Amino acid sequence: MPNLRGHAHVGRAKQSDAIEIGGQHIQAGQRASLELEIARLYTHSPLNVSVEVLHGKLNGPVLLVCAAIHGDELNGIEVVRQVMAKIDPKKLHGTLIAIPVVNVFGFIHKSRYLPDRRDLNRSFPGSERGSIAGRMAYQLFEQVIRQCSHVIDLHTAAIHRTNLPQIRANLENQEAAAMATAFGAPVVVDAALREGSLRAEAERIDIPVITYEAGEALRFEPYAINAGVRGVIRVMRYLGMLRQTRRKTPYQPVTARSTKWVRAEADGLLRSHVALGQSVNRDQVIGIISDPAGTTETEIKAQQSGIVIGQHTLPVVNEGDAIFHIAFFSQPDDLIEQHMEDYRDQVKDDLDDEIKWGIGTLSS
Repeated sequence: MPNLRGHAHVGRAKQSDAIEIGGQHIQAGQRASLELEIARLYTHSPLNVSVEVLHGKLNGPVLLVCAAIHGDELNGIEVVRQVMAKIDPKKLHGTLIAIPVVNVFGFIHKSRYLPDRRDLNRSFPGSERGSIAGRMAYQLFEQVIRQCSHVIDLHTAAIHRTNLPQIRANLENQEAAAMATAFGAPVVVDAALREGSLRAEAERIDIPVITYEAGEALRFEPYAINAGVRGVIRVMRYLGMLRQTRRKTPYQPVTARSTKWVRAEADGLLRSHVALGQSVNRDQVIGIISDPAGTTETEIKAQQSGIVIGQHTLPVVNEGDAIFHIAFFSQPDDLIEQHMEDYRDQVKDDLDDEIKWGIGTLSS
């Protein structure tokens, strides 16, 4: 396969080479559904991962879009389905590889983790003879990820938490930073690379990765799914895989200079006074924790001005629990508030367009 890494925009030359995944060859202009065996359970039953491949007629990047590395994070699965339904491989520049459910075991058991309680997203690049997590990571990394030029990894918050749509990326990587901007989520977080994560290990071999975080585990949430689908399509347009549209200038995200969790200062029942995407001021009361009878109340205050990008969704909290995730910005508060309003307007416009026109095929 031609080396397409490191170049966002490509010409219209026909793509002559087939792509091989799991021993199957997919010709240019074809779509294929593959079952990739990545491990075996102690019953000797194979553990297969479904891989969808759209191998375009025209030369271009090789983009992987994957979801449910944590098996209970479901929004990304629907993002993948909707994106794949929109693309015509005969008019696609490059190749789109989609893995809707990476952690099949966790997905079956509605769990973030694998049978040995390991986190698959701390197990890359894996080991051919390691634990089940290591073996799964190894097969995915060797058979799929190494073939890619770019990766979008789809996530939600953990159980009993929810996230504002946001992109996490290593902004020192210029191509990852450009993808993060192109995605058009309201907030970009310059996130450190974590050892063993897909993002860190792919970047070691010069594959830029962005991580989309939105919504809550074990839920389908239309706002998070819609923003994810639109974001993936925008990145594909930036990469030259799809033709640019003549619509208004895409929404420009703001970059958080830092983020911090506000933690519960008492045990009890939490009443939140803020919502995702809401601006908060330093020392503003953003929640109250009371005992069940309401005889004692503890105010929870914001430590700095910023935007709520994540929060605890379970009313019952223990002292020390992370309950509000706040992002801090260099820009003035009034500009950030206008920025969030612009984002909400764009999401509404996108939804209105889909209602008016329906969801059609997006081609070159």
